[in-house]
Amino acid sequence: MTSIALPKPEPRGETSVERAIATRASRRSFASTSVSIEDISQLLWAAQGITHVQDGVKMRAAPSAGATYPLVASLEVPSDGCPDLEAGLYRYDPGNHGIEPVLESSIHDELTRAALDQAVVGDAPATIVLAADEERTRQRYPDHGRRYVRMEVGHVAQNVHLVCESRELNCCPVGAFSDAELADVLVLPSSLEPLYLLPFGNRPDER
Repeated sequence: MTSIALPKPEPRGETSVERAIATRASRRSFASTSVSIEDISQLLWAAQGITHVQDGVKMRAAPSAGATYPLVASLEVPSDGCPDLEAGLYRYDPGNHGIEPVLESSIHDELTRAALDQAVVGDAPATIVLAADEERTRQRYPDHGRRYVRMEVGHVAQNVHLVCESRELNCCPVGAFSDAELADVLVLPSSLEPLYLLPFGNRPDER
């Protein structure tokens, strides 16, 4: 399977951070339109993208204890979810700002069932799923590594949510799902634990 390069992320938005915070809300409805590859690129960059290099370490967009970076971001796209992507499952590659195809057919129904048939997942044109290799952080911080990983996934989710707000996309973080079923749907190795779903999409016309 060939890696897919994403458009270069644009670090300068039209909405201030303060404005995005003030207007942020968990929005559970989506327009029946596909999302753009530019939106997907920007959100994955906000989640786990490289922002700078410090002491030889590629630093990412969200804080990570000791720069251990235990999180892995997957992208699920249903049929007609994005005009530039086939339906299926992808893994984000922060180093190359690209996505690696994992499954080249739709898993949307399976993902929705794993998320307890929540409409916010079933109706979304795309979903970012965050999973963690907790041991990466626990090796360095045996006493508090688990706590740090949970903090980090919250940082990442807020990044994604604020960028959604700045781009006038709807997003609703979801933490209710069957752990084992979701891990199976995402073809996760045993070292990775799914922690958060971030379904997103265009805003419906409310006029």
